[in-house]
Amino acid sequence: MTMDFSQRMGLVPSIKVAQSDSIDSDLMNGLWNVLAINLFSKFEPYSRYDSNAIQKSNLEPVIIHLYAEFLKLPTDTIPYYWSDFRNYLRKVFFELTWHRTYSLLEFFVGAINDGPAKVLTEEFNRVLKRENSAYRFVAGKVTPITSNEEIEEVEKALAGSDNYAAVRTHLQTSLVLLTDKTNPDYRNSIKESISAVESLVKKLVGDDKATLGQALKILETKHNLHASLKSAFMTLYGYTSDAGGIRHALLANTATPTNSDARFMLICCSAFINFTIDSIKD
Repeated sequence: MTMDFSQRMGLVPSIKVAQSDSIDSDLMNGLWNVLAINLFSKFEPYSRYDSNAIQKSNLEPVIIHLYAEFLKLPTDTIPYYWSDFRNYLRKVFFELTWHRTYSLLEFFVGAINDGPAKVLTEEFNRVLKRENSAYRFVAGKVTPITSNEEIEEVEKALAGSDNYAAVRTHLQTSLVLLTDKTNPDYRNSIKESISAVESLVKKLVGDDKATLGQALKILETKHNLHASLKSAFMTLYGYTSDAGGIRHALLANTATPTNSDARFMLICCSAFINFTIDSIKD
């Protein structure tokens, strides 16, 4: 990002500390502007004779869903006028805690059609990057994966696994468990990531009872999986399966998995899934 005069003169910081458990005013304003420009400005009334009415407008279903599922308010308290609703939501937005703000953004992305949702996520990510947030949107979820390369691996794995329903389900579940801002479950996120790989290789070798080791050996023989890559992934798999591993009950002296552990496993497994699917196409 190009620095302005104040930044070049060292009067204001040119790079912010990554915002991981807070949202400063610049970021908050930027996120609101994305909603205002890319969603709220698209409001279309049912009748030009009542151009401020929410009823039967294009955004009425989203507003009803917002009241019922996110705000948990009676839907019969929705204002009649769009301008009143927007003023109310603006007040609510700027009073939310940082994590509820991200939850609200997720709500809007999930509540609208794919095309507008894609625009929203792209614009949210642009602002998140500009303001050095520690989060980005990945597959509709706000996640602490901040590298563009990491985001691309996860999104590619989700998109490329359309023909493998179980793989996609495991990856989506892993992402949800990792990005739950009130109660993240890193242990089970890791389990879901490795289960996504297991599901893929079992599907490819046509044996639902095969272990990951057996399946990887078949892939090595039939699909030219490099021996070093197979060995590396078996070593990583062993991390989840040994006596103190993720798949076993927590022991008194067992380290609790961290966000970094779960994030690494999701990215690593996504990359392996992408590599494997691409390999069998060659």
